[in-house]
Amino acid sequence: MLKGSPGLTYVYPRRPSHFAIYLRDALAGRIWLFFWRMEENSAATMKGAVFLSIIITGSLAYDHIMHFPGHFSDHILPEKIAMLNISFLVDTMQKLRGGCAANIAYSLALLEEKPVVMGTVGTDFDDYRRWMEQNGIDPSLIKVIPNLYTASCFITTDLKNNQITGFYSGAMGEAHTLSFHDVKEKVSITTVSPNDPLAMVKYCRECRELSIPFIFDPGHQIPRLSPEDILDGFNGSCFAIMNDYELEMVIARTGKTEDELLAMTETLIVTKGAQGSVIKTGKRAMEIPVVKSDKVADPTGAGDAYRSAVIKGYLNGLDLETTGKLASLVATYVVEKHGTTEHHFTMEELRERYRRTYGESLPL
Repeated sequence: MLKGSPGLTYVYPRRPSHFAIYLRDALAGRIWLFFWRMEENSAATMKGAVFLSIIITGSLAYDHIMHFPGHFSDHILPEKIAMLNISFLVDTMQKLRGGCAANIAYSLALLEEKPVVMGTVGTDFDDYRRWMEQNGIDPSLIKVIPNLYTASCFITTDLKNNQITGFYSGAMGEAHTLSFHDVKEKVSITTVSPNDPLAMVKYCRECRELSIPFIFDPGHQIPRLSPEDILDGFNGSCFAIMNDYELEMVIARTGKTEDELLAMTETLIVTKGAQGSVIKTGKRAMEIPVVKSDKVADPTGAGDAYRSAVIKGYLNGLDLETTGKLASLVATYVVEKHGTTEHHFTMEELRERYRRTYGESLPL
């Protein structure tokens, strides 16, 4: 419980919407969360209001998305894997704004939340910043690093939607210079997504110190994190999210079983591509089907959209199964476009498609 000015007692619950009232401030773009008891006049009460932010951490990058008109498996010889030397001739390439932090924030903005991105970028970021502001993403916690370029990702996808990715960290390597201790507003939830490994370790520790609910999303940084750092990320997280291959890497790196990992987090979510996802708690496991689409274009960024909907469900008190269904649907919008932030929907369109997909209303 947090106390502010006389006459106002604040409650900072784990599941905010179960206990509190959200009021949108259209100008500040923040969420006010407070549970009050009136002892003095209302003016004094409002003066002490606590602002809550959704802070998204992770990479900010330019994505180079390429398509290989074949199957990787036809050209990779298992018996020669120890001396792999191979090149794939791609037939298309797009340079797009990306990075998991921006991807998650973009879909959160479509879901009518007000995400704040915290990260480090290079001197080539001005156009990207303007795009963020135009799309409802707050870049106020982004720091420009002189003499460095913004991180860049190079993703090649084959006909089976298998992917090979290369990543240049650039300015992202300075993300550890940022700190949640410097954030002035209260934080309702944050993500610790693929980023500078030192930053990821630091942010998990700071979230526990500051009692900030956090999603551990190690992704493609699993090989760069030590086994101890991976387990530390699970420790105390409200969600740990990864795909099935990443989970197997975590199990191999840490020597822990899936059940042992689950015991370290409140909820473990494992995405499985075309096979949907599974959401596990200590009490149950929920299989979430993928939303079928006739317009599959590119799976890149679908997992980030999934994560944005998990945050939306958490903040609005949705049960985990409904949250999973929403996440699967939001991810489908990304799959239907080339690029990680090229999709669009309104909440009205989302509610209608949810109803048509699941035969029930979306409780948002």
